[in-house]
Amino acid sequence: MMSNLNQAITVLRGIGEETAESFAEMKIFTIQDLLEYFPYRYDDYSLKDLTEVKHEEKVTVEGKVHSEPSLVYYGRKKSKLSIRLFVGAYLIKVVFFNQAYLKNKIMINETITVTGKWDAHRQTITANEMQIGQNKKTTDFEPVYALRGKITTKGMRKFIHLAFEQFGHLIEETLPISFLKKYRLLNKSAAIKIMHFPNSPDEVKQARRRFVYEEFLVFQLKMQALRKFEREHSPGINQNYDKSKVMNFIEGLPFPLTNAQDRVVNEVLVELKSPFRMNRLLQGDVGSGKTVVAAIGLYASVTAGYQGALMVPTEILAEQHAESLISLLASFGVNCQLLTSSVKGKRRREILQDLAEGKVDILIGTHALIQDEVTFKKLGFVITDEQHRFGVEQRRVLREKGENPDVLFMTATPIPRTLAITVFGEMDVSIIDEMPAGRKSIETYWAKPEMLERVLAFVEKELVKGHQAYVICPLIEESEKLDVQNAIDVHTTLSHFFQNRYKVGLMHGRLSSEEKDNVMKAFSSNEVQVLVSTTVVEVGVNVPNATMMVIYDAERFGLSQLHQLRGRVGRGSDQSYCILLASPKSEVGQERMRIMTETNDGFVLSEKDLELRGPGDFFGKKQSGVPIFKVADMVHDYRALETARSDAAMLIQSETFWKDTEFHYLRMQLEQSGVMEGEKLD
Repeated sequence: MMSNLNQAITVLRGIGEETAESFAEMKIFTIQDLLEYFPYRYDDYSLKDLTEVKHEEKVTVEGKVHSEPSLVYYGRKKSKLSIRLFVGAYLIKVVFFNQAYLKNKIMINETITVTGKWDAHRQTITANEMQIGQNKKTTDFEPVYALRGKITTKGMRKFIHLAFEQFGHLIEETLPISFLKKYRLLNKSAAIKIMHFPNSPDEVKQARRRFVYEEFLVFQLKMQALRKFEREHSPGINQNYDKSKVMNFIEGLPFPLTNAQDRVVNEVLVELKSPFRMNRLLQGDVGSGKTVVAAIGLYASVTAGYQGALMVPTEILAEQHAESLISLLASFGVNCQLLTSSVKGKRRREILQDLAEGKVDILIGTHALIQDEVTFKKLGFVITDEQHRFGVEQRRVLREKGENPDVLFMTATPIPRTLAITVFGEMDVSIIDEMPAGRKSIETYWAKPEMLERVLAFVEKELVKGHQAYVICPLIEESEKLDVQNAIDVHTTLSHFFQNRYKVGLMHGRLSSEEKDNVMKAFSSNEVQVLVSTTVVEVGVNVPNATMMVIYDAERFGLSQLHQLRGRVGRGSDQSYCILLASPKSEVGQERMRIMTETNDGFVLSEKDLELRGPGDFFGKKQSGVPIFKVADMVHDYRALETARSDAAMLIQSETFWKDTEFHYLRMQLEQSGVMEGEKLD
């Protein structure tokens, strides 16, 4: 029966080739496509009492014309028509732009209905619709569609109405009846009808609820099936680590683990021992102590007779990780080595030979780790830091250096829970959500650009104490020239301001990687006291002596990016500061600055950032990996997302799901998606 809904829309009266082409632009080819092409918003034409209408809200009012229309022309073909209108007890002003023809239509004492934006301060409606007489709309609540080609709103409604009349009885239910009852969801046919022909906002809310849940459930089923497939088809290594040695190592650390670190360490150790391959994402804010968790996991793997690898995006980061791991593990007889493109000649050959013979326990490096010449004797545990900086292919090559090694991805970019369970649904997610004791909170201030002199005087106070400062200029993608010039100008200004007292370095995108490394090393060793940079200073770079971060044009950055930059300071025991130089014009920009000065919690910020920017912009459009839903919104509907995820996990594990006819449609969705063959979803 369902196949009838797959007929071409040309079976509907009035849809010829030309109209079908317009529909094709909207990706509507079949009756089912048409019925499931939902409005993106609804216009409410119900009459409102002005005392209840908020400033700048859209409103429809009915009233008696109190004054002759006044018409003013300005510019070419531009006009402004104003009238006074009695609405209940109010005398308000109504303005029509570029609708001069209405002057002869509007008469004193006539009743008219107008729709437009309400300015509560000026008691004015800027109208975009008007009808003479009382509100004659067939419904007060009208759907608005995204239309293309020659399709009009009226035409769209007519064709959907026709489709319903002819084919509505063929709409089959796709959700299990037990779920409809459990969550009191509308059946599919009723929900589709309400989406197109609603009588009230409440009705739309109920219809939307149904489709939000269905979209999330189908998506999460695919994710959970992929996860199940990955687990069952990726036998891991049962790493029988030496528990007493690992406990001694943890007790010997120079500081106690936080509760969050302790929880994550346990999750990692349990998975090392399990027969399934670990596929875990570890999120932890800047400075939350992920490296220590990595060290414990790597050491456990070494005690089980395996080798470990840690891959990071840059040389300077690799050097810092190697330093940390060597200081923590050397006294336990663990041989850690660093391999980057700078390690050459005899030294390189020695490391590679020792690695192949199993004499090197842990190898730390950049993507040099995935080159053909690098051979492990018995690789058991792979960690990639800032995993989003490596391509899927690079991560896969490293994993294949061993036989199904356990894999841990680490990131200091806090990803909101809603995104983590959607985009990384096939991974287990661990979160370190508390800071080590004694970590001072970074004080953040928002300053206007005209306060630059005062800001620089504040920076100098820190430099006098022997500390250092970062100054970041935004990366302006449109123009590399402008971008470099921007940094050069700031560098010139600061060099002049600090001349004969402090050295100012410059880093920008046009420098070679060797030049960038040299600048960074000069800053790390305090030969340069102030570093001006356009390229975002590498995630994880650790200069504990830097206590000042100044960000020019801070409104150009997203919240998560600002937080990442702020995390470059505050790495030592001294109080650190971040100053945002910004004059944002938009309310969103001002809100960002306010949030930054109020919280240091990366997870709170990432949730806010998601609300302000939307999921596509959160990761950057090029590599967002964010699924596009027709009705559901991951940010506002996150509770439904959580529910759908736990339902999907339960279904995938239950035997009835794979057999019962009630779940036929959901199983069909999985089969069509290719997940059962272990294909990665787009």
